[in-house]
Amino acid sequence: MSLADELGRMEDQWRAGTLTDEEFQRAKAKLLSDEGPPRAPSTTGARDWAMWLHLSMLAGFVVAGAGFIAPIVIWQIKKEEFPEIDRHGKRATNWLISALIYGFVSGLLVFLVIGIPMLLALAACSVVFPIIAGLKANKGEVWTYPLAIEFFKDNPRA
Repeated sequence: MSLADELGRMEDQWRAGTLTDEEFQRAKAKLLSDEGPPRAPSTTGARDWAMWLHLSMLAGFVVAGAGFIAPIVIWQIKKEEFPEIDRHGKRATNWLISALIYGFVSGLLVFLVIGIPMLLALAACSVVFPIIAGLKANKGEVWTYPLAIEFFKDNPRA
């Protein structure tokens, strides 16, 4: 891959938010120096932890409360070691809080019958969304959960 191609690829990653400003500048400086091509900032370890962070939400279907606690614990423990985990943790936590609110409202609406299909839709989303987010995280992408209220804002370049 030529120098221009590599710079273009890194700029695309920076614009997509997978590289922070600091990571982009470091990788660009390393590429332009005689040290050779930069090491990929999104390591396999970070991708694995991000994937498990999202998939750990499914643990709530096995052990009550585990699907809420596990992703937050992974986020808090690993965000210092792998800074890209912070964005995944914020997005996952936004979905968890939103799902709790939607579940509470749907539970109240069960008496008006509309709450039953709402709870079924929420259950389906609570299975499908973490799987999609986990697969995207394994590819190095950060996925925004649809319908998630943004309680924790993330800056893609911070």
